[in-house]
Amino acid sequence: MQPVNLKEKFDLIDEYWSPRLLGELNNQAVKIAKLKGEFIWHHHKNEDEMFFVIEGELTIKLRDKDIILKKNEFFIIPRGVEHKPVAKDEVWVVMFEPITTINTGNVENDITIKEVKKL
Repeated sequence: MQPVNLKEKFDLIDEYWSPRLLGELNNQAVKIAKLKGEFIWHHHKNEDEMFFVIEGELTIKLRDKDIILKKNEFFIIPRGVEHKPVAKDEVWVVMFEPITTINTGNVENDITIKEVKKL
């Protein structure tokens, strides 16, 4: 058991929209990712999803409004709610979600990651 230094872990990531697993807690995955640009519209049928911004500013587009998250803010997206993350500039996020959560939710395409790499 060792403490996790988030800055050191983020420095190891050189791809956007490619989450990395830092640990597991009660069947929940603790993941980090660097985001930049626009992701796709999707939802998670069975899982809530939490985005916690460590650096930068992230917009979570919902069908009826936009949620803007700044450094040190988080937002929980309830299961079944369609959303689209957008990062104008590079953003560092920590995500807490069930281990079974797939990044693209109900959509499967070339950016779908079924097995998250562990850092």
